[in-house]
Amino acid sequence: MTTTVDTRQGKLQGKQEDGLHVFRGVPFAAPPVGDLRFRAPQPHPGWSGVRDASEFGPIAMQRPNVALDQMMGGVAQPLSEDCLFLNVWTPGLDDNARPVMVWIHGGGLTIGSGSETYYTGANLAARGDVVVVTINYRLGVLGFTHLPVLGETNFGLRDQAAALEWVRDNIGNFGGDPGNVTIFGESAGGLAVAALMASPRCEGRFQRAIVQSGGVRRNVAAESAAQVGQAICDHLGLSHDDADGLRAIDVEAILDAQHNVVLTTDDEQSAGGAVGEPTAAPVVDGDFLLEPQLESIAMGRAAGISLLIGTMDEEWNLFGALAPSDPPSEADVVQRLDLLLGDGRSAYDTYRRARERRGESVAPPAILNAASGDSWFIVASERLADSQSQHQPQTFSYTFDWESPAFGGVLGSCHALDIPFMFGTQGLMPEFAGSGPEADALANSVMDAWIAFAHSGDPSTPNLAWPAYNTTTRSRVMLGPNIRVEDHWRAEERSVWEGVI
Repeated sequence: MTTTVDTRQGKLQGKQEDGLHVFRGVPFAAPPVGDLRFRAPQPHPGWSGVRDASEFGPIAMQRPNVALDQMMGGVAQPLSEDCLFLNVWTPGLDDNARPVMVWIHGGGLTIGSGSETYYTGANLAARGDVVVVTINYRLGVLGFTHLPVLGETNFGLRDQAAALEWVRDNIGNFGGDPGNVTIFGESAGGLAVAALMASPRCEGRFQRAIVQSGGVRRNVAAESAAQVGQAICDHLGLSHDDADGLRAIDVEAILDAQHNVVLTTDDEQSAGGAVGEPTAAPVVDGDFLLEPQLESIAMGRAAGISLLIGTMDEEWNLFGALAPSDPPSEADVVQRLDLLLGDGRSAYDTYRRARERRGESVAPPAILNAASGDSWFIVASERLADSQSQHQPQTFSYTFDWESPAFGGVLGSCHALDIPFMFGTQGLMPEFAGSGPEADALANSVMDAWIAFAHSGDPSTPNLAWPAYNTTTRSRVMLGPNIRVEDHWRAEERSVWEGVI
């Protein structure tokens, strides 16, 4: 059965599915093509008549990660530079003013979309009486190229901000409350959430934020970003001031450059986490971002925003599985930690002692995985929680310690494993997420906490009293087979990062 709604751009016809009104492929900005390539998103001109919103729109240009798609159950989707679409799941087209949850997908800012099967908003919308929105944004070189001649940067982040403007202007017609918006995202999506919190351009567009494995340490100075942009131009055979050439060149050539020009920041190289792509990261450009995210949030720029932030217990195990290599020796790991921390021997011994006491593997690859996950995700997320809790009493933290059964259990509680539980789509990927009553119960608990946070800014539920986070106890909820509260989680390992991150 079809369903129709008015927006400022024109009428949309979606579908009624299992008691929800669903609208897919809704344009929230003008297509960023031709002269609008490498420009901030512009308002959509609208349409006459009724626009079909029954199918997802094309996703941003990218070279998909086949191994990750196989693991997560992703399917091929049409690609286009005309990709600025969002999708809405709502229980009613009425005046009930429901909380709105806007999902920003991950994928290293180079892959992914808001229309992945496991990102369906149906379960959250139906269970929590909330409106769920998922969005696309420009990725990779098309989303994050920085060159002085362009006059702007952070196009992908600006796309996200434009989607939030669309929500502000239209979501009331979808039964949502534009004054109660939660943005949430995982991995690069969590990084983006932190960037939007830090941006003066997004003030007032959302009231709550959930950062999942956000890697909030990652950003790049304008000067470094310009070096990447110049290298892309060199690969394309264009001068560094040829904006018209960049806007006219074939998009496949841009993707080739993105794939073949490998430039990474010192942080990425030392963490051992560089992937074969140029740096795609928020640029501290003096406009959209005035400071790095952590610095900005420590200053109180996001003081009015309730925050729920957390990570996986064993973040880096996924990356080790996706990019296998010869196992490092103890000397190799110590050398890597020297780059990160200055005293790799002491850090290695600290990790080994702490892990041995807990009965965990002390093999060199396990220690490297633990330290890499701390460097990229866990410690930086804790620093963000530290900073926000100084300004906002509604700051909450979690660690996800459910373990994946995939590959004989080697993934553990790895990066991205929280996604199917938070969307209630764990049943679509039992090989990765696990299955059975325990898995279903965990998904219900996680969904209920996220929904409670969207309603009130507090993730506590009738079955779970969630303590606020502070720098004295660093309390967090452990989400897994045994849901519980822990203070000073893995404080011994965290101590080696004092003064570093």
